[in-house]
Amino acid sequence: MSPWQQRPPNASAAGGPGPRGNGTGRAAERGSAVSVAIPLTMMLTGVVGNALAMLLVSRSYRAKGSRRKRSFLLCIGSLALTDMLGQLLTSPVVISVYLSGRPWAAMDPSGRLCDFFGFSMTVFGLCPLLIASAMAAERALAIRAPHWYASHMSPRATERGLAAIWAAGAAFALLPLAGLGRYALQWPGTWCFISAAGGSAFAAAFAALGLLSLVVTGACNLATMQALLSRCRAKAGAAQPGSRWGRIATETLPQLLGIMCVLSACWAPLLVGAGRRGRPRAALRLLGTAASGAGCGLTAPGDSRGQPLTAPGDIQGQPSGGDRDRDTAGGAEGGMGEAAGSLLLGR
Repeated sequence: MSPWQQRPPNASAAGGPGPRGNGTGRAAERGSAVSVAIPLTMMLTGVVGNALAMLLVSRSYRAKGSRRKRSFLLCIGSLALTDMLGQLLTSPVVISVYLSGRPWAAMDPSGRLCDFFGFSMTVFGLCPLLIASAMAAERALAIRAPHWYASHMSPRATERGLAAIWAAGAAFALLPLAGLGRYALQWPGTWCFISAAGGSAFAAAFAALGLLSLVVTGACNLATMQALLSRCRAKAGAAQPGSRWGRIATETLPQLLGIMCVLSACWAPLLVGAGRRGRPRAALRLLGTAASGAGCGLTAPGDSRGQPLTAPGDIQGQPSGGDRDRDTAGGAEGGMGEAAGSLLLGR
């Protein structure tokens, strides 16, 4: 009999309390040897891509004639920085768990690492969405209300707004540590995130904020595209065609469409798909697939015989075979800054 079959639910390998789970997971299937190459490649790609995006933003920010775009460039750089920090703080933990071959409870008997991991996932999952919404609102104001934008928006105001987003994201993620919600070990036992046990209000609030950010981003981008197309048509009918507005439309429309596609691909399966199935835990489980490697075909860490080292009752949201096959939507956190930066730095 393997160790995880002998251990009672929610107990660590040493017999003490381990990271919290809801004890409702089904029995784990026999795992195969885990390759750490996929999560390692994902981390390196994300870090290099986001670092390159920040380098390009920095060069554009210092260039002459970039004063009108500095608020926009600050948003792009902040998005890339947020994504990169999230990957640097979470991916090494996941990789170390896979390489050690030990259950999470043996590495984190106090549960503090689980709390830190859940905090990081929440902050660096929510802040990119909020920053993307701020970027969309900034572009909408710049196009639809240029006079108000010129008199009220400045790089300093953008910096204050970004600082407020980070502070709000951190304050929200600290709520479970104050007793409002909780973080729990998630399948396949290599990462922690928001617990959805018992219909957690905190989990619902996270999903609501994510959905609201998507709606705001989409509405602002659509308003910006509508304004650009209207002005291009108006200038085209005038005696002197407005080449400036045509150039702005050519640069901006593909970028806005690209950002909307990235956001939809990352978040729609998480927030909309779970609502259709009526199972919010599925969405929370999907949110960490990039960090945990579950969405890359990886299984739970196993011993030399290929058996999982984590007790089924210790993990929250452990999927059945069919659920595991569907949990391949990809991670919402990592890479959004990299993708958005590559799309938007073409100007």
